[in-house]
Amino acid sequence: MRLGVLCSGGKDSWFAGYLAMQKEEVACLISVRSINEESYMFHTPNVHLVPLQAEAAGLPLVSVETEGIKEDELADLSRAIRLAVERHGIEGVVTGALLSVYQGTRIQRICRDLELWCFNPLWYTDPDAYMDLLLKTGFRVMVTGVFSAPFTADWLGRQIDANALRDLKQYVAKHRITLTGEGGEYETLVLDAPCFTKRIVIEESTEEYCNYRGILRVRHASLEAK
Repeated sequence: MRLGVLCSGGKDSWFAGYLAMQKEEVACLISVRSINEESYMFHTPNVHLVPLQAEAAGLPLVSVETEGIKEDELADLSRAIRLAVERHGIEGVVTGALLSVYQGTRIQRICRDLELWCFNPLWYTDPDAYMDLLLKTGFRVMVTGVFSAPFTADWLGRQIDANALRDLKQYVAKHRITLTGEGGEYETLVLDAPCFTKRIVIEESTEEYCNYRGILRVRHASLEAK
């Protein structure tokens, strides 16, 4: 089955796409770039780097922009998926949804209306097992946004390695965050993955941080050989 992966640039969408590649044919990536950083549906930090990720993975990209208005942005998502059907003949859509009923049900409804399969390989997966597997399979993931206590500014740009994962698990126990960031506590950017032929190198970035909220904005990035 030919699938399109809804891709935000973060770990969940890329890991879901990686799992889909083990069983089906991933024909393209689908990206919705919201100009509203408070979008209800879409990851926003550094989504402009998805084209670079698509190049690294050797996949075509279908990309649309949305104003990010609640519920109205669903029409833009539907438009992007229809374009993927027309251009790449996809028969289903892969999402990185973990727990969000708001996002999950709306994507499923769009897929049902378009008569497409909706594949959610991470839905209610065990977070500890997922995060451990993310590292074991060779994903390089960088934190690009933090939005709650106890995240300090030094988390911006930090890669999720064994030490960072240990710290996250301690935060889960002490502060009751979600380990995967599904509660909106942090956002990520994938720099390398098993399906990439090249890795992303961050050349220039700026940080904004205040009161446990911050974003690392990547200004320039490039690809290098692995």
